[in-house]
Amino acid sequence: MPEVQLAQMLLAREQRAQRQRELLEQYRLPLISFTMNIAGPVKNSPLIRRGFQMGRDALLGELQRAGTPPVRCEELDADTGCEGLYVVNAEAGVLKRLCCEIEEHSELGRLFDLDVLTPDGEKLERPTPRLCLICGKPARDCARSRTHSVPELQAKTREILRAAVDRKDAEDAAAYAVRALLYEVAVTPKPGLVDRLNCGSHRDMDIYSFLASAASLYPYFEACVKTGRETADRPAPETFAALRFPGKLAEAGMRKATGGVNTHKGAIFTLGLLCGALGRLDRGRWTEPETLLAEVAAMTRGVEKELEAAETAQTAGERFYRRYGVTGVRGQAAAGFPSVPAYGLPILENGLAMGKTKDEAGAAALLHLLAHTPDTNMIARGGFEKAAEKQKELQALLAAAPYPDRAAIEALDRDYIAENLSPGGSADLLGLCWLLWFLKTGDKTPDSF
Repeated sequence: MPEVQLAQMLLAREQRAQRQRELLEQYRLPLISFTMNIAGPVKNSPLIRRGFQMGRDALLGELQRAGTPPVRCEELDADTGCEGLYVVNAEAGVLKRLCCEIEEHSELGRLFDLDVLTPDGEKLERPTPRLCLICGKPARDCARSRTHSVPELQAKTREILRAAVDRKDAEDAAAYAVRALLYEVAVTPKPGLVDRLNCGSHRDMDIYSFLASAASLYPYFEACVKTGRETADRPAPETFAALRFPGKLAEAGMRKATGGVNTHKGAIFTLGLLCGALGRLDRGRWTEPETLLAEVAAMTRGVEKELEAAETAQTAGERFYRRYGVTGVRGQAAAGFPSVPAYGLPILENGLAMGKTKDEAGAAALLHLLAHTPDTNMIARGGFEKAAEKQKELQALLAAAPYPDRAAIEALDRDYIAENLSPGGSADLLGLCWLLWFLKTGDKTPDSF
């Protein structure tokens, strides 16, 4: 993070003023100039850049809500700081009130400098003075008397930025995770699973059970990201250990929301792990599925050995391990869920890129996951041999048609329902695919304006 000299700052200020004059002359409309109030010689960093992005998003969102999106946007990311110039076809006084509201009420508002210039170049003044970051008194008075040292101001700035960025990351990741659960249940048709058409092989749940369950899990996913962020400097397995008890609480909350029905126990594990990994990693890495899954593997390294250590087989997973050597979701997690990048995610991505609907691409991804991954739900309902038989049938079907048509999937659905089979484990992996896809395609890295 380079330090800048006074001469550099003065030059940047003059260049900004010159560009402001040019835009005002060209458009003859009010102009919003956005910079960050950052004390000290370091004016830009990944954290400061994130703060600027959050301010830019708040500003553009308010302008859009007011029906006055900018007619021209120019943004600069330089050592001297982030800058934004926005030409807006609206009354300058209205824009100044909007900007003051952002500065006064948003979480990072004290770090935002939102100036409004009239078409004639007049800078509108605030109705009330800006307040000091540290003591809350008028900032101008503190600056004039040098009440606070530069290190004090820098520390407070980092504290404000870090809290806001961590909160935003946790909220965004939790929203993506809940959306992944909603997309997974919405994919229709799915063999033996609850979807928009029927309840599959289940008699105790329907699509509304899944909607209620997904809604209940938002706080859990948010907590997982926060836990990952808080333990990011510690060995990865410590993050996993810290997620165990919140996972138990989330399961209890899920059952309360569904009247005792287990809709998302597997997803609490898989998506909770990924949310923990998101917290451990910088947001710029969120678009990299391989990096995220490698972090999950690091967090859960050796967890499959719990199956060997169990003195008595109390869970289905422990029974299947002892009888068939199947490590289940714990083994998949420790390996970084290999079938997701190998089969599920590419099929989902390629299908959507080809113009397939979300139903078509999602169902195909589910079938490829099921065809290549032991599903303990299938084993629990039909036995090991039956599950292996269904895998071979699927492999043959997918070899001939990687994206089976609706009629073929509906036939599978009828068959699975008749045999009381349900690939719930594969459905959890499909949810993981959706989450990775959202992160990859819907999350813009904060370094890009």
